[in-house]
Amino acid sequence: MTRPTVISPDTQRASAALRTPPGQVLTSKWPVLHYGNVPKADPASEDWSLRVFGLVENPYEVSYREIRDMPAVDVFCDIHCVTHWSRLDNTFTGIPVRAIIERARPRPEAAFVMCHSEAGFTTNLPLAEFIADDCILAYAWEGKDLTAEHGFPLRGLVPRLYLWKSAKWIRGIELRSTDAPGFWEKNGYHMHGDPWKEERFGW
Repeated sequence: MTRPTVISPDTQRASAALRTPPGQVLTSKWPVLHYGNVPKADPASEDWSLRVFGLVENPYEVSYREIRDMPAVDVFCDIHCVTHWSRLDNTFTGIPVRAIIERARPRPEAAFVMCHSEAGFTTNLPLAEFIADDCILAYAWEGKDLTAEHGFPLRGLVPRLYLWKSAKWIRGIELRSTDAPGFWEKNGYHMHGDPWKEERFGW
């Protein structure tokens, strides 16, 4: 069965040059960048789950097997790192974030998300942007499972923001009424992270 494909809007710009945000350089590689060691996550373990909680009517946890059994989509997108590289024409596979959030039934006051990952990493996002059509919880890239260095077993994918907002090794999604800085935001990165506005640092 063929999966639906979601085309991220930024890929519709007319040329590679127009698809490259200011201050970025194109690469055909996917550089590995993260803070600290790569976590040794075992999605087959009974201890592994994705938790959705906070300002929701139905907080819940879901196993990795359940996630892999959910209806998946492919997202065709460009990715942009705050360290000035961009890679065009990527295909990620995963489950739509919107489906995960809708199952939790957000309360009316829920407006922001804090993503929680292995080793205490966090990043913040507006809820409306986190549930955009091209945002998924990704487990594969170019037809193969993500490597540990790139976020296996599961990473958020928010392709219209700098890539640090696409949290590797994601384990929790917390819905909030107010925004708050995550790990890199506390260390000087921008609260939003729009590459077209060069929202790299500062608030």
